[in-house]
Amino acid sequence: MDRRNNPSAALLVLAAGVLWGTVGPAQVLAGSAASPVAVGGARILTGGVILAALVLARDPRAFRALSRRTWPPVAAASAATGIFQASFFSAVGRTGAAVATAVVFGLAPVSTGLCERLVLRTRLSGRWWAGTACAIGGVALLTAPGADAHVDLLGVGLSLVAGTCFGVYTVSAKVLTGRSGPAGGGMGMAAAVSVTLLAGGSVLLPWTLADLPELAAPRSAALVAWLGVAATAAAYMFFVTGLHRVSAATAGTLSLAEPLVAAVLAVAVLGERMSGRVAVGAVLLLGGLVVVSLPARTARARRVRRERVVREAARYDGAYATGAVKVETTTGERN
Repeated sequence: MDRRNNPSAALLVLAAGVLWGTVGPAQVLAGSAASPVAVGGARILTGGVILAALVLARDPRAFRALSRRTWPPVAAASAATGIFQASFFSAVGRTGAAVATAVVFGLAPVSTGLCERLVLRTRLSGRWWAGTACAIGGVALLTAPGADAHVDLLGVGLSLVAGTCFGVYTVSAKVLTGRSGPAGGGMGMAAAVSVTLLAGGSVLLPWTLADLPELAAPRSAALVAWLGVAATAAAYMFFVTGLHRVSAATAGTLSLAEPLVAAVLAVAVLGERMSGRVAVGAVLLLGGLVVVSLPARTARARRVRRERVVREAARYDGAYATGAVKVETTTGERN
């Protein structure tokens, strides 16, 4: 893991995954007549508007502080957000939720790690590979389709696009957090996130407007409100805030809490039965998340610790020698 990883930041990323995990069960409970793509567009547009309003109320200058250096990662994150929504929901429609979820969230941590390696030149640790392998295995067990599942090649291809977009967004947000100026954190970061959501939502605006009457129905409106406030505005802010102190690869793996939470809610809220396969998958996925989220002592950290111990020992020896010389000078005896 990145040497800056710490448990509090990992918890923020996990919190984002937990909120994202409520999306599927909330859609099932709401039973909205609107199309999934329209719901996805309304979701990120609502979240973007909420974040933008918060920024304007607290620090209107934050948007003007977005410098030219921030626009490339903002543009990449915006494109990834819009394409992810459209490709993922379309994949679910073609090949089913189980297959689409397994492909997307199986690929997401790998694509994030590879994107970070290519863009940021970050070395992927053995712990990350081990934890990610466990997490992906858990996702495969949690979301394995039944015998009657329909595997559509175009649907699988769209799922691969969505998984890649997740990695692009995560690394773009990581780059954005590292840029100098107000856009790197605080209200500046909230402004940047709101721009990515609004830009991504504008790509889906035709589908959203086409289903506006269905989205205005009470159950659909309640669904969009939850998705926009909790599963988008709050979740994305938790995610990018945690990125300040964890690597993009680690964040991509921690986001796999989403299918775990979705599976737990399916059992606890929707009344689905937990099979032995699902239970094993949940334990395996949880174990992978724990492995990745625990802080690791890097080689550099160990070297710094050894150097500090050596300096402390030398300081002690120097003090002892000085004392011995002083005793000999005054008494003529050496200790």
